[in-house]
Amino acid sequence: MSEKHGYMKALRCRECGREYPLEATHVCEFDFGPLEVAYDYERIKKSLTAEAVTARPRSMWRYRELLPLAGEPTVGLQAGFTPLVKADRLAKKLGIRELWIKNDAVNYPTLSFKDRVVSVALSRSKELGFDTVACASTGNLANSVAAQAASAGLKAYVFIPNDLEHGKIVNSLIYGANVIGIKGHYDEVNRLCAEIAGKFAWAFVNVNMRPYYAEGSKSMAFEIAEQLGWQAPQHTVVPMASGSLLTKIHKGYQELVKTGLIARDGAKIHGAQASGCAPISAAQKAGLDFFKPVKPDTIAKSLAIGTPADGFYALKVMRETGGAAEDITDAEIREAIQLLAETEGIFAETAGGVTVGAAKKLIASGKIPANESAVLCITGNGLKTLDAIQGHVRKPREIRPSLREFEALVAQEEKAKA
Repeated sequence: MSEKHGYMKALRCRECGREYPLEATHVCEFDFGPLEVAYDYERIKKSLTAEAVTARPRSMWRYRELLPLAGEPTVGLQAGFTPLVKADRLAKKLGIRELWIKNDAVNYPTLSFKDRVVSVALSRSKELGFDTVACASTGNLANSVAAQAASAGLKAYVFIPNDLEHGKIVNSLIYGANVIGIKGHYDEVNRLCAEIAGKFAWAFVNVNMRPYYAEGSKSMAFEIAEQLGWQAPQHTVVPMASGSLLTKIHKGYQELVKTGLIARDGAKIHGAQASGCAPISAAQKAGLDFFKPVKPDTIAKSLAIGTPADGFYALKVMRETGGAAEDITDAEIREAIQLLAETEGIFAETAGGVTVGAAKKLIASGKIPANESAVLCITGNGLKTLDAIQGHVRKPREIRPSLREFEALVAQEEKAKA
């Protein structure tokens, strides 16, 4: 790697292609298009081989040439390389030949895919000399910034809607971060953070550091392909909040082709949203290439972004890959959470319920053919969103410490099944 920029070439506008220095900036000054990292793929091909990757530690950093750092990572060294679980029991329930679960519900250290993006953003922030990091968040990002800033000795400010799930608020406070609850929905939090980022010289992971931060999501695609024996899946179902994860998973598959790690892409990328906040899904179903902002009203608070920053690009990816979008109600979210837990022993947060429930609809409609194979991206752990299912699961049966009472309970259950 070059000493100064590693394998990165520049920040490039996704609209006009103008290039910018590799600094803490995120918007093109000519057309206000978002900036993203451009890489020297020819140089990367020389060092990033399947043999080299598999010899490295089992974390997201085994693909470090395709992640936006000048040097070695310094934050989140254990993040990533989560299990890809063959979900035969769930496949049977959903009516598909083969199904896999990419389980970021057990990501390190805060049990969501946000540990990937934060590992990258904070490592890059340290390279650029920042000592304070911040974010606007619907919960999981706040948890990860708080935890990883603590481990890196950085000061952290996290801004959240004040009505988040209690578990996610506690999981940010425990690390000593400055947690600021805003009386409003996420889009209002995000607007405030854009103003704060302009005034304070902090590394806002999803504002001025966004070009680097978003690249961490690609590692999920890299791992899926490697875990499938260096091939892209036929279908990938991704939950959509801003839409960024969906676009970056697509970019990840494409980069594996560019560097020769997989022979071809061909993966159809599908998006999943909650019906109470489904601007991207509604636009895709209507055949539009633009979305109408909405006011969120859903238990899937981690997906409750009514004005998704990458919504336009998510629609483009689904259109180009032959994917589709679906959305499901709060009741269907709870049913899907329970279905995944009962069939595969995986307890997902509400966003995971959205992914499973949307996949069920996509399979039933034939948009994901029953005789093909799909990967479902589960992005967070159910222990974080207990509020959403409280009162919607069975209560424990209570008996006295008596064998006779237990035998009577078992007999009653057998009778009910008959």
